[in-house]
Amino acid sequence: MTSGALIFQSVVLGLLLGGLYALLASGLTLYFGIMRVVMIAHSAFLILAAYLAWWAHTRLGVDPLLSLLVTVPLFFAAGVLLQRALLSRLRPATLTMMSVLLTFAIAVIIEGLLGYAFTGTQRRIRLGYGTANLELFGARIAVVKLIAFGLAAVALLTLYLLLKRTTFGWALRATIQHPDAARLVGIDTNRVAGHGFGIGLATAAVGGTALALDTTIYPSLHWHWIGPLMAIIVVGGLGSVPGAAAAAMVLGLTQSLLQIPLNTTWAQTVFYLALLATLAFRPQGFFGGRLAQRF
Repeated sequence: MTSGALIFQSVVLGLLLGGLYALLASGLTLYFGIMRVVMIAHSAFLILAAYLAWWAHTRLGVDPLLSLLVTVPLFFAAGVLLQRALLSRLRPATLTMMSVLLTFAIAVIIEGLLGYAFTGTQRRIRLGYGTANLELFGARIAVVKLIAFGLAAVALLTLYLLLKRTTFGWALRATIQHPDAARLVGIDTNRVAGHGFGIGLATAAVGGTALALDTTIYPSLHWHWIGPLMAIIVVGGLGSVPGAAAAAMVLGLTQSLLQIPLNTTWAQTVFYLALLATLAFRPQGFFGGRLAQRF
């Protein structure tokens, strides 16, 4: 492969990866925007969704994409239950810190249950189209990566339309931007928060399924994901869905390009370098400001 084709392929793969990052980070930033909750367990639910897709395919013969018809509403209901049964009971003064501890415990519990149910053996979905590639200007792009990006794009578009074009979206944005004012105009912020958490976990269901299409999974994989995703929402501006999406695309593209001179492990340090730069020079996020106002 020529150097030009290699760079082009890296750019395409970076954009595809950035789309998946954007989907996953949108859920995390919703949690923080609604209640200032740091949802450490988000990546654990992501791996749980990947395992459910694997189980449905290997045991029931169901295509992972079709399994979304079950996992998306299931995860939405789990998000509503989690917010109402546990997170809503935390004291507002210590909510952020206590949410870290609580959701960390949930992540460990999910990892333990996955290890008990499926053991620590690495699993991978074997699809008929899993090895297919698309030739594009001398570059080879895996079809499953395009499908994963398509899932992310559809989910993000649906989320955008929900937030911008519906009454519930208006109530959710009002709750995020001015919770006290939202209560004054009659918005049931507790109900909105529960549904917002449900939407956040529904994005994990889609993201986990997309991840399972092209990734080997194991119970502790969620620890690999939580760091980059947290970095994305900080760089994008805490509570800003558009900011998180922009940061995800930029960092995904940068990571992919850095894999040319560096290996995969070193390339991923871009997330932590970006996090350090954000905390040092722009704590509100490099992609906040006007992007956040377009939420």
